[in-house]
Amino acid sequence: MFGFRRPVAHHGRVPDPDLVERIVASTGLSPGVAARVIDDVVAFHREPVEDYVRRRHAHLQTHGRRNEEIFDQLAAELAGRVVAAPDLTARQLRRIVYG
Repeated sequence: MFGFRRPVAHHGRVPDPDLVERIVASTGLSPGVAARVIDDVVAFHREPVEDYVRRRHAHLQTHGRRNEEIFDQLAAELAGRVVAAPDLTARQLRRIVYG
């Protein structure tokens, strides 16, 4: 449709081709650049909560924030953040579906 070719993505993964095609169509980016952008966004949201909290805490401390302020801000940030799903076994998935 848009001359789409499967791009080679970072880390050996290829983003969902339909998503790449949609980003190409809506932004005019090349498929390779669109795939890299998708990879970057997914990697950002794949960061484990514990790593995010440690990184943001250190960053906010370097800007003179105090723990009470930092923890309030982190709680607010996490409430609106998309986080990676935990790794689930087939058994855990079955329990989600069937109880």
